[in-house]
Amino acid sequence: MTPEQYCQDKAAASGSSFYSSFRFLSAPRRLAITALYAFCREVDDVVDECVDPQIAASKLSWWRAELARLYAGQPEHPVTRALAPHLTAFDLPQAALLEIIDGMEMDLKFARYDKFHDLLLYCRRVAGVVGELAARIFGFSDARTLQYADQLGVALQLTNIVRDVGEDARRGRIYLPLEDLQCFKVPANDVLHGHESDAVRQLMLFQIERAESYYQKACQLLPPSDRKAQRPGLVMAAIYHATLAEIKLDGPEKVLNQRLSLPARRKLWLAWTTWWFGFRP
Repeated sequence: MTPEQYCQDKAAASGSSFYSSFRFLSAPRRLAITALYAFCREVDDVVDECVDPQIAASKLSWWRAELARLYAGQPEHPVTRALAPHLTAFDLPQAALLEIIDGMEMDLKFARYDKFHDLLLYCRRVAGVVGELAARIFGFSDARTLQYADQLGVALQLTNIVRDVGEDARRGRIYLPLEDLQCFKVPANDVLHGHESDAVRQLMLFQIERAESYYQKACQLLPPSDRKAQRPGLVMAAIYHATLAEIKLDGPEKVLNQRLSLPARRKLWLAWTTWWFGFRP
Protein backbone atom coordinates (compact mmCIF):
# COMPACT_ATOMS: atom_id res chain seq x y z
CA MET A 1 0.00 0.00 0.00
CA THR A 2 1.34 3.42 -0.93
CA PRO A 3 1.44 6.25 1.65
CA GLU A 4 -1.17 8.10 -0.42
CA GLN A 5 -3.54 5.10 -0.36
CA TYR A 6 -3.04 4.76 3.39
CA CYS A 7 -4.12 8.38 3.86
CA GLN A 8 -7.04 7.93 1.48
CA ASP A 9 -8.29 4.94 3.47
CA LYS A 10 -7.85 6.86 6.73
CA ALA A 11 -9.90 9.75 5.37
CA ALA A 12 -12.56 7.44 3.95
CA ALA A 13 -13.22 5.99 7.39
CA SER A 14 -14.23 9.45 8.64
CA GLY A 15 -17.42 9.74 6.59
CA SER A 16 -18.63 11.70 3.58
CA SER A 17 -18.16 15.32 4.76
CA PHE A 18 -14.48 15.11 3.85
CA TYR A 19 -15.19 14.03 0.28
CA SER A 20 -18.05 16.47 -0.12
CA SER A 21 -15.70 19.34 0.73
CA PHE A 22 -12.52 18.40 -1.13
CA ARG A 23 -13.62 16.40 -4.16
CA PHE A 24 -13.34 19.46 -6.46
CA LEU A 25 -9.68 20.16 -5.68
CA SER A 26 -6.82 19.65 -8.12
CA ALA A 27 -4.84 16.44 -7.60
CA PRO A 28 -1.81 18.00 -5.78
CA ARG A 29 -4.01 19.95 -3.37
CA ARG A 30 -6.29 16.96 -2.81
CA LEU A 31 -3.30 14.73 -1.97
CA ALA A 32 -1.92 17.37 0.41
CA ILE A 33 -5.20 17.97 2.28
CA THR A 34 -5.83 14.22 2.50
CA ALA A 35 -2.37 13.70 4.05
CA LEU A 36 -2.98 16.55 6.51
CA TYR A 37 -6.38 15.15 7.42
CA ALA A 38 -4.89 11.67 7.92
CA PHE A 39 -2.26 13.15 10.26
CA CYS A 40 -4.98 14.80 12.33
CA ARG A 41 -6.91 11.54 12.49
CA GLU A 42 -3.82 9.59 13.56
CA VAL A 43 -3.01 11.85 16.52
CA ASP A 44 -6.69 12.18 17.46
CA ASP A 45 -7.10 8.39 17.45
CA VAL A 46 -4.19 8.10 19.89
CA VAL A 47 -6.25 9.95 22.49
CA ASP A 48 -9.59 8.35 21.62
CA GLU A 49 -8.41 4.75 21.43
CA CYS A 50 -5.77 4.50 24.20
CA VAL A 51 -7.31 3.61 27.55
CA ASP A 52 -4.06 4.28 29.44
CA PRO A 53 -3.20 8.03 29.38
CA GLN A 54 0.52 7.25 29.83
CA ILE A 55 0.54 5.09 26.71
CA ALA A 56 -1.31 7.81 24.81
CA ALA A 57 1.20 10.42 25.99
CA SER A 58 4.05 8.15 24.88
CA LYS A 59 2.50 7.75 21.42
CA LEU A 60 2.06 11.49 21.05
CA SER A 61 5.73 11.90 21.99
CA TRP A 62 6.55 9.48 19.18
CA TRP A 63 4.59 11.69 16.78
CA ARG A 64 6.56 14.72 17.93
CA ALA A 65 9.76 12.86 17.11
CA GLU A 66 8.27 11.75 13.80
CA LEU A 67 7.60 15.39 12.87
CA ALA A 68 11.26 16.12 13.56
CA ARG A 69 12.19 13.26 11.24
CA LEU A 70 9.72 14.53 8.63
CA TYR A 71 11.24 18.01 8.53
CA ALA A 72 14.73 16.46 8.47
CA GLY A 73 13.71 14.55 5.34
CA GLN A 74 13.50 11.12 6.99
CA PRO A 75 9.81 10.34 7.69
CA GLU A 76 8.94 6.78 8.72
CA HIS A 77 5.14 6.68 8.99
CA PRO A 78 2.94 6.40 5.83
CA VAL A 79 1.14 9.63 6.77
CA THR A 80 4.31 11.70 7.12
CA ARG A 81 5.75 10.12 3.98
CA ALA A 82 2.59 11.24 2.14
CA LEU A 83 2.84 14.71 3.68
CA ALA A 84 6.54 15.19 2.91
CA PRO A 85 6.23 16.34 -0.76
CA HIS A 86 3.81 19.09 0.24
CA LEU A 87 5.72 20.81 3.06
CA THR A 88 7.60 23.20 0.78
CA ALA A 89 4.98 23.42 -1.95
CA PHE A 90 2.37 24.78 0.47
CA ASP A 91 4.67 26.24 3.14
CA LEU A 92 3.39 24.05 6.00
CA PRO A 93 5.25 25.03 9.21
CA GLN A 94 6.40 22.37 11.65
CA ALA A 95 5.28 24.52 14.60
CA ALA A 96 1.67 24.32 13.42
CA LEU A 97 1.68 20.52 13.27
CA LEU A 98 3.26 20.40 16.72
CA GLU A 99 0.53 22.68 18.04
CA ILE A 100 -2.09 20.19 16.86
CA ILE A 101 -0.39 17.59 19.04
CA ASP A 102 -0.44 20.11 21.92
CA GLY A 103 -4.21 20.24 21.49
CA MET A 104 -4.53 16.46 21.55
CA GLU A 105 -2.47 16.38 24.76
CA MET A 106 -5.02 18.68 26.37
CA ASP A 107 -7.52 15.80 26.09
CA LEU A 108 -5.19 13.73 28.27
CA LYS A 109 -5.03 16.45 30.92
CA PHE A 110 -8.54 17.91 30.95
CA ALA A 111 -12.02 16.38 30.94
CA ARG A 112 -13.63 19.73 31.85
CA TYR A 113 -13.01 23.36 30.97
CA ASP A 114 -13.80 26.02 33.55
CA LYS A 115 -14.16 28.98 31.22
CA PHE A 116 -14.74 29.55 27.52
CA HIS A 117 -11.29 31.17 27.30
CA ASP A 118 -9.77 27.80 28.27
CA LEU A 119 -11.91 25.91 25.76
CA LEU A 120 -11.01 28.41 23.05
CA LEU A 121 -7.32 27.53 23.38
CA TYR A 122 -8.22 23.88 22.84
CA CYS A 123 -10.41 24.71 19.81
CA ARG A 124 -7.69 26.80 18.23
CA ARG A 125 -5.08 24.08 18.66
CA VAL A 126 -7.13 21.15 17.37
CA ALA A 127 -9.11 23.02 14.70
CA GLY A 128 -8.03 26.64 14.19
CA VAL A 129 -4.46 25.60 13.37
CA VAL A 130 -5.78 22.87 11.08
CA GLY A 131 -7.86 25.51 9.32
CA GLU A 132 -4.80 27.67 8.76
CA LEU A 133 -2.84 24.75 7.32
CA ALA A 134 -5.77 23.85 5.07
CA ALA A 135 -6.00 27.46 3.88
CA ARG A 136 -2.34 27.30 2.88
CA ILE A 137 -3.05 24.19 0.83
CA PHE A 138 -6.12 25.70 -0.85
CA GLY A 139 -4.11 28.81 -1.72
CA PHE A 140 -4.24 32.43 -0.54
CA SER A 141 -2.91 35.86 -1.45
CA ASP A 142 -4.04 37.89 1.56
CA ALA A 143 -2.76 37.26 5.11
CA ARG A 144 -6.27 37.92 6.47
CA THR A 145 -7.26 34.57 4.97
CA LEU A 146 -5.26 32.78 7.67
CA GLN A 147 -7.23 34.70 10.32
CA TYR A 148 -10.44 33.65 8.59
CA ALA A 149 -9.29 30.03 8.59
CA ASP A 150 -8.53 30.12 12.31
CA GLN A 151 -11.98 31.50 13.13
CA LEU A 152 -13.65 28.99 10.82
CA GLY A 153 -11.75 26.14 12.45
CA VAL A 154 -13.01 27.29 15.85
CA ALA A 155 -16.57 27.46 14.47
CA LEU A 156 -16.31 23.89 13.15
CA GLN A 157 -14.94 22.62 16.47
CA LEU A 158 -17.69 24.37 18.45
CA THR A 159 -20.19 22.69 16.13
CA ASN A 160 -18.55 19.32 16.85
CA ILE A 161 -18.83 20.00 20.58
CA VAL A 162 -22.56 20.78 20.28
CA ARG A 163 -23.22 17.75 18.07
CA ASP A 164 -21.22 15.34 20.22
CA VAL A 165 -22.25 16.45 23.73
CA GLY A 166 -23.92 13.13 24.57
CA GLU A 167 -21.22 11.00 22.97
CA ASP A 168 -18.49 12.88 24.84
CA ALA A 169 -20.43 12.70 28.11
CA ARG A 170 -20.63 8.92 27.84
CA ARG A 171 -16.82 8.96 27.81
CA GLY A 172 -16.79 11.17 30.90
CA ARG A 173 -15.98 14.38 29.03
CA ILE A 174 -17.80 17.71 29.13
CA TYR A 175 -16.48 20.29 26.69
CA LEU A 176 -19.19 22.81 27.58
CA PRO A 177 -17.53 25.42 29.84
CA LEU A 178 -18.45 24.90 33.49
CA GLU A 179 -19.15 28.64 33.80
CA ASP A 180 -21.93 28.16 31.21
CA LEU A 181 -23.40 25.19 33.09
CA GLN A 182 -23.47 27.29 36.23
CA CYS A 183 -25.02 30.26 34.43
CA PHE A 184 -27.89 28.12 33.08
CA LYS A 185 -28.15 26.09 36.30
CA VAL A 186 -27.41 22.77 34.62
CA PRO A 187 -25.64 20.28 36.94
CA ALA A 188 -22.76 18.42 35.29
CA ASN A 189 -24.49 15.16 36.25
CA ASP A 190 -27.46 16.10 34.04
CA VAL A 191 -25.10 16.25 31.07
CA LEU A 192 -23.29 13.06 32.04
CA HIS A 193 -26.54 11.13 32.49
CA GLY A 194 -28.46 12.58 29.54
CA HIS A 195 -31.18 14.37 31.53
CA GLU A 196 -32.95 16.59 29.01
CA SER A 197 -34.61 19.73 30.41
CA ASP A 198 -35.55 23.27 29.49
CA ALA A 199 -32.37 24.45 31.22
CA VAL A 200 -30.31 22.14 29.00
CA ARG A 201 -32.21 23.46 25.98
CA GLN A 202 -31.32 27.05 26.86
CA LEU A 203 -27.70 26.05 27.52
CA MET A 204 -27.40 24.40 24.12
CA LEU A 205 -29.09 27.30 22.34
CA PHE A 206 -26.42 29.53 23.85
CA GLN A 207 -23.68 27.21 22.56
CA ILE A 208 -25.26 27.22 19.10
CA GLU A 209 -25.39 31.03 19.06
CA ARG A 210 -21.73 31.18 20.06
CA ALA A 211 -20.75 28.81 17.25
CA GLU A 212 -22.81 30.81 14.75
CA SER A 213 -20.98 33.98 15.79
CA TYR A 214 -17.68 32.37 14.79
CA TYR A 215 -19.04 31.46 11.35
CA GLN A 216 -20.01 35.11 10.94
CA LYS A 217 -16.60 36.34 12.13
CA ALA A 218 -14.86 33.99 9.72
CA CYS A 219 -16.86 35.09 6.69
CA GLN A 220 -16.32 38.76 7.54
CA LEU A 221 -12.55 38.17 7.62
CA LEU A 222 -12.25 36.28 4.32
CA PRO A 223 -10.99 38.70 1.64
CA PRO A 224 -12.97 38.64 -1.66
CA SER A 225 -9.72 37.95 -3.53
CA ASP A 226 -9.35 34.57 -1.83
CA ARG A 227 -12.98 33.40 -1.78
CA LYS A 228 -12.57 31.25 -4.89
CA ALA A 229 -9.45 29.49 -3.61
CA GLN A 230 -11.01 28.92 -0.19
CA ARG A 231 -14.19 27.29 -1.52
CA PRO A 232 -13.34 23.85 -0.07
CA GLY A 233 -13.31 25.29 3.44
CA LEU A 234 -16.54 27.15 2.75
CA VAL A 235 -18.12 23.87 1.65
CA MET A 236 -17.17 22.34 5.00
CA ALA A 237 -18.58 25.43 6.72
CA ALA A 238 -21.89 25.08 4.87
CA ILE A 239 -22.22 21.42 5.87
CA TYR A 240 -21.39 22.01 9.51
CA HIS A 241 -23.54 25.14 9.72
CA ALA A 242 -26.48 23.20 8.27
CA THR A 243 -25.90 20.50 10.90
CA LEU A 244 -26.04 23.18 13.60
CA ALA A 245 -29.31 24.49 12.17
CA GLU A 246 -30.82 21.01 12.16
CA ILE A 247 -29.84 20.48 15.80
CA LYS A 248 -31.51 23.76 16.70
CA LEU A 249 -34.66 22.82 14.76
CA ASP A 250 -34.81 19.27 16.10
CA GLY A 251 -34.45 20.32 19.73
CA PRO A 252 -30.95 21.16 20.98
CA GLU A 253 -31.46 19.34 24.29
CA LYS A 254 -31.70 16.07 22.32
CA VAL A 255 -27.95 16.10 21.64
CA LEU A 256 -27.54 14.53 25.09
CA ASN A 257 -29.00 11.29 23.76
CA GLN A 258 -28.57 11.36 19.99
CA ARG A 259 -26.02 12.45 17.40
CA LEU A 260 -27.45 14.22 14.40
CA SER A 261 -25.79 13.79 11.00
CA LEU A 262 -26.86 15.09 7.60
CA PRO A 263 -27.63 12.53 4.85
CA ALA A 264 -24.88 12.10 2.25
CA ARG A 265 -27.18 13.40 -0.50
CA ARG A 266 -27.75 16.67 1.34
CA LYS A 267 -24.03 17.08 1.98
CA LEU A 268 -23.37 16.70 -1.75
CA TRP A 269 -26.07 19.24 -2.53
CA LEU A 270 -24.59 21.71 -0.05
CA ALA A 271 -21.15 21.10 -1.55
CA TRP A 272 -22.36 21.81 -5.08
CA THR A 273 -24.38 24.91 -4.23
CA THR A 274 -21.63 26.36 -2.03
CA TRP A 275 -18.97 25.72 -4.66
CA TRP A 276 -20.90 27.71 -7.24
CA PHE A 277 -22.84 30.26 -5.17
CA GLY A 278 -20.79 30.68 -1.98
CA PHE A 279 -21.66 30.44 1.71
CA ARG A 280 -23.20 33.00 4.03
CA PRO A 281 -24.17 32.07 7.63
